[in-house]
Amino acid sequence: MLALRLLILIALIAVTSLRAEPPPAEQKVLDAIKSPDLTVVHLWAPWCSNCQAELKNGGWLKMAKDNPQVKFYFVSVWNGGEDGRAMLKKFDIADQPNVTILADPGPRGKNHIKQFAGLPLSWIPTTWVYKGGDLDYALNYGEVRFPVLQQFLEDSKSEWSHDGEPKIQ
Repeated sequence: MLALRLLILIALIAVTSLRAEPPPAEQKVLDAIKSPDLTVVHLWAPWCSNCQAELKNGGWLKMAKDNPQVKFYFVSVWNGGEDGRAMLKKFDIADQPNVTILADPGPRGKNHIKQFAGLPLSWIPTTWVYKGGDLDYALNYGEVRFPVLQQFLEDSKSEWSHDGEPKIQ
């Protein structure tokens, strides 16, 4: 019986160690969201009309400039490994000091990734707000409204807790 348990344990360790590492872009995001800083992860693609609309209205440039303490990660997905830097440069986003541009290597089409950083990904643009390793807000289905995103950033900066509040019976 002990030999069987030991064999099962060794098999579990072997399977766990064989698990693939995330692609470099995903690993950079996973590392970044662990920081105590406020981090915005924006999953997008240059061919996506909704993503283009967000860029054209200047909202992302304004967000990056108005929030220099926030780290913005623009991760191009479903774009064959291309990072979309040329388009971000066209709208002056690529040169902002608090913006990092990354690309997931996955393809466009039916075999595209369906998860990123442990969260489901079913639509772009998708925008996530993290603080201290916690997901504070997720905007998963389309163009972000920048006043709403700004409010989410402000809310994420505030310190609050439920300590001292009466418990619900």
